[in-house]
Amino acid sequence: MKKQRRHNEHQRLNEVLKDFVAHNKLEKGIHQIEVENVWNSTMGPAINKYTNGLKLQNGTLFVKLNSSVLREELSYGVSKIKDNLNEALKKNLIEKVVLR
Repeated sequence: MKKQRRHNEHQRLNEVLKDFVAHNKLEKGIHQIEVENVWNSTMGPAINKYTNGLKLQNGTLFVKLNSSVLREELSYGVSKIKDNLNEALKKNLIEKVVLR
């Protein structure tokens, strides 16, 4: 039985994790979770109470709200919401916000 040779290559843990995520095509799921966490912390509990679902698809964030009044109110500030979420994410994942 042959013993495997140990390589003296050193990689940083964050590089190994990035490679793992890319190799297993986990980016979409991780981005989805990041967006949900940022939405909850940025928008606050009052809006979260009326949020039924979030879905990030091809740069568009679809937000399901169960209050038509809140949907109308938020529709006036979708560009500001998009900017705030991208700023909190520290990357431009969201190109458009659609309120449903």
